[in-house]
Amino acid sequence: MKQQTNINQLVDHLFRHESGKMVAVLSRLLGLQNLETAQDIVQDTLLQAMNTWGFKNIPDNPQGWLYRVAKNKAVDFLRRRKKFNAISPQYAYLLESEYSLSPTVKNLFLENEIQDSQLRMMFACCHPSIPEESQIALTLKTLCGLSIHEIARAFLTNDETISKRIYRAKEKIKTEKIEMDVPPADELRHRLDAVLKSLYLLFNEGYNSSHPDQLIREDLCEEAMRLCNLITGHPLTAFPRSKALLALMCFQASRLNARLDDKGNIIVLKYQDRSKWYRPLVQKGFDFMDAAAEPFEASTYHLEAAIASLHAASPSFEQTDWKSIYHLYEMLYQMQPNPVVAMNKAIASAYAFNKQKALEELQQIKGLEQHHLYYASIGEMYFDLQQKENAKNYFEKALRLTNSRREQQFLLEKISLC
Repeated sequence: MKQQTNINQLVDHLFRHESGKMVAVLSRLLGLQNLETAQDIVQDTLLQAMNTWGFKNIPDNPQGWLYRVAKNKAVDFLRRRKKFNAISPQYAYLLESEYSLSPTVKNLFLENEIQDSQLRMMFACCHPSIPEESQIALTLKTLCGLSIHEIARAFLTNDETISKRIYRAKEKIKTEKIEMDVPPADELRHRLDAVLKSLYLLFNEGYNSSHPDQLIREDLCEEAMRLCNLITGHPLTAFPRSKALLALMCFQASRLNARLDDKGNIIVLKYQDRSKWYRPLVQKGFDFMDAAAEPFEASTYHLEAAIASLHAASPSFEQTDWKSIYHLYEMLYQMQPNPVVAMNKAIASAYAFNKQKALEELQQIKGLEQHHLYYASIGEMYFDLQQKENAKNYFEKALRLTNSRREQQFLLEKISLC
């Protein structure tokens, strides 16, 4: 049973890391109108891996095995269809001959071509004909492998809404005949914002996961950083805001090892052992922040990275420059006036000014009625103000709204202290 669990974990890990790559390559080969066919081929490949590998047959190079099987399935599909111009106009002349069919498919699975396919896929999913929220949902589902539920949580909405957005995006791809072409420079700049937001949400899902048993999913954080690295490494997309987002990810990822204790219990920022923060990643964060300063551009990612850098630079929670953090949140709220930013701004005000002011700010926020962290934050303010009964009521509200066992355990401990 344990071995089968390990196989399933390996396949799940590979799904997260490789499915987006394979879907991007196959969609480029088959044409984006055949996105669902590409997804079916990848799904079949992963199922074949689970069935073939069994308990003891894991190949030495699992990634290579998956690519080989996916390539073979794609070649079989192309041989059956024959209408190459309808399937993949760009590669039709190479696919019509048996001599060039297999090599063409094989070459698209080379590392540099995989990266190119992923960049093309990101910008195709964010085509201006597709509504922005559908763009991001499609990117997260197709390229990043998030589930419908995970995406719904990121958007603070329900599964049905996300399913409809993804369906509409796929229909747009078919009706508008959208292909995986590199957009012109001026259009590419516009599409980049939706791409970056997708990666931001992917990282957040890894950093504070909706999975009941995993508060942190490092594989999602790593995938978001890998894709963001692709963006910053390409001359057409290496804008300051791209580098600022990567700086933010570096600062946040540097703290992952300090967020849970040996038993998997949550350690809040105030009580984290800062010697466990991974300093090389902190330094990378500062390096990317420096790179994001030229040419001048002010984005929400610049402000969030600046906030994270103040935490990273501080030797202790008490010595943190909370007033600067509060003012940065004020600027961020002006650019992005949403309830989550308002909540974080209010929390910062507790340490920059006083907790009563923070409590008043928190209670004025609308739109987070189903967000457990909102009620937990209010509970924390009441707790620090020695109003234990009120604190208990809000911790209990938060408890009812989270499925995370780690967060439930944390909240139960807070309730017991009231």
